[in-house]
Amino acid sequence: MKIFPTSSIKQLDAYTIENEPIASIDLMERAARALYAAIVQRWKESDTPFTVFAGPGNNGGDALAVARLLAGDGYRVEVYLFNTKGTLSPDCAANRDRLSGLPGITFHEISTQFTPPTLTEDHVVIDGLFGSGLNKPLSGGFAAVVKYINASPATVVAIDVPSGLMGEDNTYNVSAHIVRAHLTLTLQLPKLSFLFAENAPYVGEWRILDIGLSEEAIEETDTDFYLTERDDIVWQLKPRERFAHKGNFGRALLIAGSQGMAGASILAARACLRAGVGLLTVHVPFCNNIIVQTAVPEAMTDIDFSETCFSAAVDTDDYQAVGIGPGLGKSADTKDALFELIEACQVPMVVDADALNLLAEQRSLVGHLPKGSILTPHPKELERLVGKCQNSYERLMKACELAHTAGVHIILKGAYTAVVSPLGFCYFNTTGNPGMATGGSGDVLTGIVLALLAQGYEAEAAARIAVYVHGLAGDIAARKQGMIGMTAGDLVTALPMAWKMFEEG
Repeated sequence: MKIFPTSSIKQLDAYTIENEPIASIDLMERAARALYAAIVQRWKESDTPFTVFAGPGNNGGDALAVARLLAGDGYRVEVYLFNTKGTLSPDCAANRDRLSGLPGITFHEISTQFTPPTLTEDHVVIDGLFGSGLNKPLSGGFAAVVKYINASPATVVAIDVPSGLMGEDNTYNVSAHIVRAHLTLTLQLPKLSFLFAENAPYVGEWRILDIGLSEEAIEETDTDFYLTERDDIVWQLKPRERFAHKGNFGRALLIAGSQGMAGASILAARACLRAGVGLLTVHVPFCNNIIVQTAVPEAMTDIDFSETCFSAAVDTDDYQAVGIGPGLGKSADTKDALFELIEACQVPMVVDADALNLLAEQRSLVGHLPKGSILTPHPKELERLVGKCQNSYERLMKACELAHTAGVHIILKGAYTAVVSPLGFCYFNTTGNPGMATGGSGDVLTGIVLALLAQGYEAEAAARIAVYVHGLAGDIAARKQGMIGMTAGDLVTALPMAWKMFEEG
C-alpha cells in the first residue's frame, strides 16, 4: 500500500473528481458515509451524545455531513462550525446548508465568541477542524479549542488527521496545539506521520476507510513510502523444488556471542535455521563452543582463537552471506577484527547490535561494506551512526541519506519497522506487537535476514520478508500466550507456523 505526502492526496481527489467523474460534493458525501458507518459500528447506542467541531474547509464539510447522517439515525448531535473569517469552502458551505432545519441537531456557527459546551466522559467528540492540508502549527482561537478538547474527558474521533498534526514532518509543530484523538479514521490511505512513535498520543488507534479514490491515479502516482502487506511478501518467496538439497539453500556464517552472551548467538542461529538456510556455521569464542553446539546441534561451529570474544577476521569465501553482531561485545580485539572483516568480505553482510556500535566509531567503513549488505539498527544505534535526531521523521530522513551514500539497506527497527533502500524507498512493516519489545528479539531478526541472504534473495527482498515474518511470528506467539510473557525464544518457536501460513495460502 502506498503512503503519499499530503500534497499528493489533493491530486488524487482532483483526479477522481475529473475522471470518475464525480462532483466534489458527492465525493465528500461518499467519505462521510464511510466515516458514519465506522462510527456507528463502534457506538451503536443512539443515546450517545456527539459533539462535532467543524472547521471552515473540506475537513469541516466532512464533519458536517457526518453530523447530518448521525442525526438522521436518531443520535443526539451538537455542532460547532468555526467560520471566523466568514469564508467556507464551497462543499463545507453546502453541507452547512443541508443541516438547516434538521431535527436532532443543535447547530452553532461561530464567527466571534465561542462558549464551550460541557463535555463529559459519555460524549464522543468528532474532530473536523483541520485535515491533512495543514502546513503550520495551529494558533489563536483554534489552538484554544484544541486545548479545550484535550482537557475534556470525552472520547475523541479525528476525521482523516487529528487537527494540528501535519502529514509528514512535525519537527516545528506545537504539541499542545494538536488534538489528542482516541481514534483516527483516515481516508483511503495512511499518513506518514501516523507511523512515528512520538505521534501516537495524537493519532491513537487508526483505521483506513476506503472512499473510492481512483485506483488508476493511485497506481500511477509515484511515492517513496509504502506499507508492506501480506500480498507484497507472497510473490517474493521462492518455491522449493522437488529435487532440492541443502546446498541449494546457501551457507551462512554467523559471528556472534562473547563471554556471558552465548544466548544472543543461540537465538540468531536458531532463527537462521528456522528461516530455511541450507548450512549454518557459527563462529564463537572458545568459551561458548560447547554451549552453542549443545543448544543448536543443527549448526556447525568455528572456534575463535580467543577464549572470550571475536578476535580475528575469518575467511568468508565459502559462504553466501555473513551475519555479525549479536552479543559480540566491544573489546579492542573485536573492533579490529570487525574492521578487517569488512575490508576483506566479498559477500553480503548483516550488521547488527555491537557490530553497529563498533562501526559507529569509524563511520567511513559503512561505505566499505560489501554490495547487498544490510544494517539492522534500533533508533539509538542509528543515531550513533548518523548523529542525534530530534524526532522519528528526522531519523528516517537520515537513514535514507545513509542508505544512499553507503549503498546499503537499513532495517530501522520499531513499532512500524522501516526497510530503507539505497534508492530512497521506505517500506513500513505491518506485523508485530509490543510483546516483541524484549531482549533477543533483534537477534532473531538478524538470523532470519542472514538465512534469506544466504538463499540468494536480493537485499531488499530479504529485508522486507524477514521483517514481515519476524513480526508475524510475534503475532502468532502473542495469540498463543499473550504479550506480557513473551520471550525472544517464542519468536523462534513460532517461525515455522509463520512460514507455513504462506505455504498454505
